[in-house]
Amino acid sequence: MSTVDRTAPARGEVRCERRADDTLLLRLVGNWRIYATAPVVTEVYQQLDASPAVRRLAFEAQELTGWDSRLLTFLRQVMEASTHRQIVVDQHGLPEGVRRLLALAAAVPELEGARRGAPRPSWLASIGTEVLASWKGAWEMVDFIGEAVLACLRCVVGAARFRRVDLVLFVQECGAQALGIVTLISFLIGLILAIMGAVQLRQFGAQIYVADLVGLGMTREMGAVMTGVIMAGRTGAAFAAQLGTMQVNEEIDALTTMGIPPMEFLVLPRMLALMVMMPLLCVYADLVGMGAGLLIGTGLLDMSLVEYVNETRKAVHLVDCGLGLFKSVVFGALVALAGCVRGMQCGRSAAAVGAAATSAVVTGIVWIIASDGLFAVLTERLGL
Repeated sequence: MSTVDRTAPARGEVRCERRADDTLLLRLVGNWRIYATAPVVTEVYQQLDASPAVRRLAFEAQELTGWDSRLLTFLRQVMEASTHRQIVVDQHGLPEGVRRLLALAAAVPELEGARRGAPRPSWLASIGTEVLASWKGAWEMVDFIGEAVLACLRCVVGAARFRRVDLVLFVQECGAQALGIVTLISFLIGLILAIMGAVQLRQFGAQIYVADLVGLGMTREMGAVMTGVIMAGRTGAAFAAQLGTMQVNEEIDALTTMGIPPMEFLVLPRMLALMVMMPLLCVYADLVGMGAGLLIGTGLLDMSLVEYVNETRKAVHLVDCGLGLFKSVVFGALVALAGCVRGMQCGRSAAAVGAAATSAVVTGIVWIIASDGLFAVLTERLGL
């Protein structure tokens, strides 16, 4: 294609010439570029429909000073109109570059119905499509969880293939780098529990039981749940974005081609890191939350430090702490699975990466709440 020449004539022209052998000759003159003015194709249509009928269409481009996609669009419209009128088109008078591009455009046929758009499916078909997509997604989730379990078993026997340095990096990302947000949220949760309990218990002169409320609430429920929610919004979304970006860049396909299982090399270290660090973060969140309750108890309820600590020791047992730690391990595995599965299912576009991160957060939080409800039923049945 010719380069842009700003000194060329500012207007493209087409001059129609009828010949004795029923041939319509189109002389292309001037500058046929996007920024230049060009004639409309209806002028040529009038010549094609004139009497006597045109049998052959030819071109001459000796006076053509420049062209780009504007000329190609014009010629495509003229050639389609000529073909519809059963007129023979002779392209020999066009520049070689124009002929090549026209041939390339004609090599891929237009899809049927592409211009008018696909018909909208009925409401019943839409429901069926959504049900089938949900069923397929559920089976993909089950298959992913099965592969993750097998990868963990291979790690136990020392057969899993992943870089230990990646595991250390993810441990730092899931642990030390998350302390700030965990500290803030846990402190506020402990503060809220203490204030809400104090408002009610002070009416009955039972302020001492604020220590029981904060201690049991943090160790059994809020410490593990809030840490899981924080990690779902922070780390789960990061896992999904990382794996989704690798999916877009075809890095996961490259690992598969080299014989490296992505489940072991990418997913397993992330799962192990989060499962290892979640109990530690949970213990830390419990301590911070109980520390916030201690501030409220000693500052607003006129309780002594020794009195509050002794009441907390009597209320919180090892079973309560163990239950919270076990929940945190499960929540860590669920958050890691949600982030990794959404990242591995990511599409091949930038928008798909954002959708995968959002879906990972939603999926992780839903799984945490659902599993916590299941834990509540089981502990009630077991009397824990």
